[in-house]
Order: sequence, then structure tokens, then C-alpha cells
Amino acid sequence: MTIYEAAEHKQILLDALARGAELEIDLSGVSEIDTAGIQLLLLAKRAAAKEDKFVRLTAHSAASLEAIDLYDLGGYFGDPVVISSRAR
Repeated sequence: MTIYEAAEHKQILLDALARGAELEIDLSGVSEIDTAGIQLLLLAKRAAAKEDKFVRLTAHSAASLEAIDLYDLGGYFGDPVVISSRAR
């Protein structure tokens, strides 16, 4: 989830959000995330809130956890984080 894929990912997230009342974003495959990727997650969360919908982040990868922690956004997203024993 980097600036290089941001436009593509933005449209995918917004289309998925438009199709339902809830959106679960699986972050397990995220091996790289930059500020643009974080901005996409923030966009999804805000767009959902505007429409009384819900976005949930799940299966946080090490890269996504590091970025969320770096920007101190854990409380904002409010999703439970489970760290597997393999990640230690």
C-alpha cells in the first residue's frame, strides 16, 4: 500500500464500501505501507462514517502495525490487534 498503487487501491476501497454497510480490510498481505497507504485507510474510515457504515481492519501485518503505531492511529481505527507468535 504505497503511493504507487494509491489511485488503484482508492477506487477498490470506495467501490467495496459502496456495496455494503460494512467493509473488512484484511491487511495480512501488506508488506509495505507508506503515508499514502495510511491516508487510504483514513479515507475509508471517514467515508464509511459519513454514510453510517463501518470499516474494520483485520489481520494486521507487521508493516501495517508499524505504520499505524508510527502515526499513533491505533485508537483512531479502534480495531483489535492480534499478534501471532510467528511475528515475535
